Amino acid sequence: MKKYENTGSKDTRSGFGAGMTELGQKNENVVALCADLIGSLKFDEFKKNHPERFFQIGIAEANMIGIAAGLTIGGKIPFTGTFANFSTGRVYDQIRQSVAYSDKNVKICASHAGLTLGEDGATHQILEDIGLMKMLPGMTVINTCDYNQTKAATLALADHHGPAYLRFGRPVVANFTPADEPFVIGKAIMLNEGTDVTIIATGHLVWEALIAAEALEAKGISAEVINIHTIKPLDEEAILKSVAKTKCVVTAEEHNYLGGLGESVSGVLALNNPTPQEFVAVKDSFGESGTPEQLMEKYKLNNQAIVEAVERVIKRK
Repeated sequence: MKKYENTGSKDTRSGFGAGMTELGQKNENVVALCADLIGSLKFDEFKKNHPERFFQIGIAEANMIGIAAGLTIGGKIPFTGTFANFSTGRVYDQIRQSVAYSDKNVKICASHAGLTLGEDGATHQILEDIGLMKMLPGMTVINTCDYNQTKAATLALADHHGPAYLRFGRPVVANFTPADEPFVIGKAIMLNEGTDVTIIATGHLVWEALIAAEALEAKGISAEVINIHTIKPLDEEAILKSVAKTKCVVTAEEHNYLGGLGESVSGVLALNNPTPQEFVAVKDSFGESGTPEQLMEKYKLNNQAIVEAVERVIKRK
């Protein structure tokens, strides 16, 4: 069962910073724009090594998106960086008109997503950003699970043409995916094969899903665990192949159940193979101030919640 091990906990935003540092060396067309959060987004090395390709926009996120869209016209590949709340909700009109509608090659990179932003509270803990971004035509939406995968996704986005949203987090979490694992946009990763239930997880909930699968194995339940890092385009083939075998599914995400991964999965199932499904997600509410651990427990976004959801959904088969 223990195919994946925590090789040392790291924050996913540092994976983004490492990816940007490498891109700065490899691709002279990559430029970075930041809304007064250099340290939080781990832009320090990129700024130090390539000051001519780094733009400090200040607390003017709408302007940052507009400038990024303009830079693409000259062949640049802009990566914007700020908190997820400010990367999406605050500047949605600019993203819709200047980036998505115009099909500009802008990479919108968002840290501090979800409840694990922690003590900053509900005003900063955006839980609807996946829904906002996936509804935009042509927008690729990626939500990575650990340091290694965030770095790999950052590198992959430089070679991917078109608007994209990359979502990652603030806290230190398990780093368990192989450093050399290829990152293919739109391609799910099978983490554990099983026969009784499919667990489809994204972001910080992927590691929790693996812990849950171990607990379920001890109970005699064989869980298939799939890492969906790309929510749009969704790997429908992987989802349908798995649920055809297990006949039930649990989705797990650090996001509102409205508009998130679970809703995308249920849409695929409704059209192709209606299947019992349970959602591990925030139930139509805002967050609050607290430590990441306290919040994930209160809002039932952990391995125990996944185990309970599995036990419920199996009864519905």
